[in-house]
Amino acid sequence: MTAHRLEARDLTLGYDRRIVAEGLNVTIPDGSFTVIVGPNACGKSTLLRALARVLRPRSGAVYLDGAQITRYSTKEVARRLGLLPQSAMVPDGITVVDLVARGRYPHQGLLRQWSVEDETAVTEAMAATGVTELADRYVDELSGGQRQRVWLAMALAQRTPLLLLDEPTTFLDIAHQIEILDLCQDLREQAGRTLVAVLHDLNQACRYATHLIVMHAGKVVATGVPDQVITAELVAEVFGLRCRIIPDPETGTPMVVPLARRSTRPRLSSEAQNAAAAEDAAFPGATPDLEAALPVTTLTPAS
Repeated sequence: MTAHRLEARDLTLGYDRRIVAEGLNVTIPDGSFTVIVGPNACGKSTLLRALARVLRPRSGAVYLDGAQITRYSTKEVARRLGLLPQSAMVPDGITVVDLVARGRYPHQGLLRQWSVEDETAVTEAMAATGVTELADRYVDELSGGQRQRVWLAMALAQRTPLLLLDEPTTFLDIAHQIEILDLCQDLREQAGRTLVAVLHDLNQACRYATHLIVMHAGKVVATGVPDQVITAELVAEVFGLRCRIIPDPETGTPMVVPLARRSTRPRLSSEAQNAAAAEDAAFPGATPDLEAALPVTTLTPAS
């Protein structure tokens, strides 16, 4: 059996007395861009926090490089795994460059102080996230989108082989969202890193992910490549949304198109109906008839 750098076995997760997710078995393929998707409050960020050792499981364990992640020191985990949290506290009076430089902390020690390698890591991380011109600005003066890019720069500066991102596109306009996701794609394809992200935009997840984890009500209900996972039936059951699945015109990956309300949807011409039928036949998972109700299926947790 192939060993993976990061995996979770039979996790039960919760806060205080409330159980959020249970029975979670997750394997992160090495060299993948894995995206966790699902409706609000289904346990996506909770799972990511457990994978990053931020949240201790009620039961089960997370394994990093073959050993339980709890066996490593905090500094050793930070050398292997970087995390961009959903929300983070900004230290008072810290500049952008100083915050990004904190990403190099795991590599410092009594016998290893600030080096040219550290300087290069910080400079390249700031350039990649477009915050170089903000270097001397105070972080607490920045907009939400600018702060998000600064936090990502700090995570990149760690130069870890594994990078976990909790909603990395939060607060960003559409252009910067695509820039960040393109950067994630480059990190995987060009630098060989393994990335795990929580995303809300299902179409962005399908376009960029090489591996999807779909969660619903605290369970993992589907995993795999987007083409095999995302169907109209699954979207209806997990998100409660009636839709069609068509090929993304740019990438050919699944694209979710919500069905219009019947009262406002114009009737299709026979030519348009024929075109839609041909498109559905060319792309598995598309609904065969715009007017047909989606079949109801019962989801079972992915094995």
